[in-house]
Amino acid sequence: MSEQLQHYRDKLAYEIDSWDLKVQAHAREHIPGALSLPHREMTGESTAKIDRDTLVVVYCDGIGCNASTKGALRMAELGFRVKELMGGLDWWKRDGHPTQTG
Repeated sequence: MSEQLQHYRDKLAYEIDSWDLKVQAHAREHIPGALSLPHREMTGESTAKIDRDTLVVVYCDGIGCNASTKGALRMAELGFRVKELMGGLDWWKRDGHPTQTG
């Protein structure tokens, strides 16, 4: 796990996003069934009801956003099995997968 944590730390040291993930983004559009949990709000308390044996997939707006990397790092630090969705919501939609609003 320490290699994964270092990977995310190293990646964040050389990236900056143009638009930080906000709670309103989830209301505008998200992957069906997704839980909105901004990386700044990821704590032991806020994630207590999430099964740590379940794979958590984090994503953000797209390739110009690094909130998913910040979220992946935080969730890994909290002990979750985590993967980052490449290309975020943008690539999800380009591949023809559904989204929902509200």
